[in-house]
Amino acid sequence: MFRKLYNDELGRISVDEYKSAEKAPVAVVLDNVRSGHNVGSALRSSDAFRVAKVWLCGICAVPPSQEVHKTALGAEFSVEWEHCASTLEAVRRLKADGWTLVGVEQAEHSTMLQDFTPEDGRRYAFVFGNEVSGVAQEVMDLCDIALEIPQQGTKHSLNVSVSVGIVLWEAVRGRF
Repeated sequence: MFRKLYNDELGRISVDEYKSAEKAPVAVVLDNVRSGHNVGSALRSSDAFRVAKVWLCGICAVPPSQEVHKTALGAEFSVEWEHCASTLEAVRRLKADGWTLVGVEQAEHSTMLQDFTPEDGRRYAFVFGNEVSGVAQEVMDLCDIALEIPQQGTKHSLNVSVSVGIVLWEAVRGRF
């Protein structure tokens, strides 16, 4: 038999402890993600995996926002985030700071997620695209890696917030 644990039994750290805790060498870049719910979900997943920073670019909803808060459940207060007017600005800054840019997109010569192994000592910025058009081509042109989540069904893509959770789990598991 399995007894569900109560929140106070989970041993989670406080927001203040989170802010000073070691972070994974991972950043999330949201390229014009329209839905505040998707932004909030990405922030919540970023909190779960102790992402270093989330970049909210272009038309992304930004806190404070009811839609963001509804799915972030307060992660907008723990995770460091910044809004950039353009995704190009954010990725150029990250690249100049030595981050490896990873466009999560179906692309020619992409690496399948199960074949991706992050290298120790490298920092990775994962770029996730708009719900309809994906990662902009001009952003993909600056990426060092195109990373694809394999899919077997009839749909062409996963919801962006689902993709964030899948990729972050693979990026940090057993490494942080």
